[in-house]
Amino acid sequence: MKLIIVESPHKAVTIQKYLGKDYKIMASKGHVCDLPEREMGIDVDNNFLPKYIITADHKALINSIKDAVKNADGVYLATDPDREGEAISWHLQTVLGLPDEEIRIVFNEISKRAVLDALQNPRKIDKRLVDAQQARRVLDRLVGYNLSPLLSRKINRPKLSGGRVQSVALKMIVEREREISAFVPEEYWTLTAMLHSEGIDIKATLQDRGGKKIKITSKGQMDEVLSVVNGATYIVDSVKRGVSKSHPQPPFTTSTMTQDGSTKLNMTAPQVMQVAQKLYEGVPVEGEGQVALITYMRTDSVRIATEAQYSARNFIAGKYGDKYVPKTPNFYKSKNDAQDAHEAIRPIDVNRTPESLKGKIPTAEYRLYKLIYDRFLASQMTDATYDTLNVRVSAKRGDEDYGFKVGGKTKTFAGYTAVYSNPDEEDSANMLPNIQEGDVLSLNSLKPEQKFTKPPQRYTDASLVKAMEENGIGRPSTYASILSVLSKREYTEKKDKKSISPTELGEIVCDTMQKYFVDIMDYKFTADMEVKLDKIEEGVEWQKIIADFYPGFISKLLSARNDNANYKMKDEISDVKCDKCGANMVIKEGKYGKFLACPNFPECKNIKPFDKPVGKCPICGKDLYKKTSKKGNAFVGCSGYPACNYVSWDVPAPVTCAKCGSPMRVKVVKGATQYECTKKTCQYVVLAKGGEESDED
Repeated sequence: MKLIIVESPHKAVTIQKYLGKDYKIMASKGHVCDLPEREMGIDVDNNFLPKYIITADHKALINSIKDAVKNADGVYLATDPDREGEAISWHLQTVLGLPDEEIRIVFNEISKRAVLDALQNPRKIDKRLVDAQQARRVLDRLVGYNLSPLLSRKINRPKLSGGRVQSVALKMIVEREREISAFVPEEYWTLTAMLHSEGIDIKATLQDRGGKKIKITSKGQMDEVLSVVNGATYIVDSVKRGVSKSHPQPPFTTSTMTQDGSTKLNMTAPQVMQVAQKLYEGVPVEGEGQVALITYMRTDSVRIATEAQYSARNFIAGKYGDKYVPKTPNFYKSKNDAQDAHEAIRPIDVNRTPESLKGKIPTAEYRLYKLIYDRFLASQMTDATYDTLNVRVSAKRGDEDYGFKVGGKTKTFAGYTAVYSNPDEEDSANMLPNIQEGDVLSLNSLKPEQKFTKPPQRYTDASLVKAMEENGIGRPSTYASILSVLSKREYTEKKDKKSISPTELGEIVCDTMQKYFVDIMDYKFTADMEVKLDKIEEGVEWQKIIADFYPGFISKLLSARNDNANYKMKDEISDVKCDKCGANMVIKEGKYGKFLACPNFPECKNIKPFDKPVGKCPICGKDLYKKTSKKGNAFVGCSGYPACNYVSWDVPAPVTCAKCGSPMRVKVVKGATQYECTKKTCQYVVLAKGGEESDED
């Protein structure tokens, strides 16, 4: 029996299904080796040699894999087809003592055909890819390990972090917020004329005066225009009819998938990537078991395999007809700085339609699969065509001539929009009469409107990812994690669930970084560094790139450390009264998170948990609060500690089990809150808000 090692348990299940009993598939569960947590782990004086250790939670697993290696007829490393995957395979090769031979297999999709093809074409581990990953890991450790304690000391807040890329992304958010704050609205006016011809109303908008574009910035100016056009004669001055075409968009890259997933499915960037990961590795399909549905989801390429392209063309012809199939296949050009290591994101099998999966896979997976499927299919279809109409209506009175615009487009052939379209691709024309130059129109009404220019919009997940990509900041594998880190560190927040704004802490961190590390915070510097790191895959020595950066960085770090300037954040005042002295308590940040403290410290040393109570202690009756362990795990603890040491992983329900009298716990299932009996043999469940009672089988 042969052994194949992948990094994901889900991936292992999918591949095992395809290969059967002649193969054993095991998962490394991510990186088995990494830099140590509590020390730098890089020998700066020895050419930046990294010190890798087997992570604590992988030691038992590695021993298990070693036993499997001893009993295997052959071993293959089948981690993801990117730098991270190559590095994981390299670490596995090292800790398992595998030979430097053709044991690495790669595939862009987890299908039986792709896996079998890869097994026929094994290769050696690509050290250039490993070095490319290693360089980023080392560089980010050098930056983050030095910056984070500096920021915590300067700002007097624990657990702050600064990063090579995340700090620049934060700067983009802060700068946008300050643009909004500094924005001064400017007044302007628009004028709409409702005209009439042959029983049809026509909406026209003022656009010029005597052929020159007009801008009205006050009521006085608008009144002057109205004094002319109110009694003017409206004559069709010019009519331009034409045909326009709209070309389909390329299939998804990581960036464009994240953007559309955010705008069309209302998912966050991390959520999009989590769901896409499941679609790539395999999801349970009712009646089939676990099935992989899409190609690799971390890519900046819009390239498509020839086989997939022709499969799509055949499918389109069969479902929509030959007129929806272009005479020659549609090809798309990736961006100049794209690595182009993988295909675009597409369905593995175009015949597996979203409709065939509806109700058979979870809703989130279905919705994202449909988005990916439709975008890919549309990319191989013909253009949409439109009839266009642009009319200038002249409002003449004496020597004055104001031009009103009437126009729009009407779809004459759906093309790719039969599958996938955006709102701006929809018809924009009203029912227009067959008007000709020289026709006289009657005026029904005029509608002047006062408006004000609006500030730039705050970034959303979608627009921030787009801006990062345009500025060359980050790479496909990092977009979602950057947004996630900024949120978790409380550098950013979402006030309306979509728009990203910086917190006070985020602005202070950004300003501190900008003061001491101008180059790290520079967009072009960051983009150039990404390009240099990409060049390692082409053979550039990774240590030299870091050696060129490190001395200047350390010099700036020492200057920052020697500068005694510190930033003190204002304490946020809560509405909780101190039960010892009556003052409003303030929110503080400690080693293990937020807590409430009396502002009269040290005279009054009263402190309380910050979070709202989640229930009552079943032992002493005092409030229970959610807490975080040293390892980051959430649990529920009694506020009466240390007198009462009650702790639980579950939030206790405010009722006891009506069936057996045991305590119940709170659970959220498919968005609904319910109470479950803690006694395993009982399994009694009741909905939290007046729902029907039920017994689980």
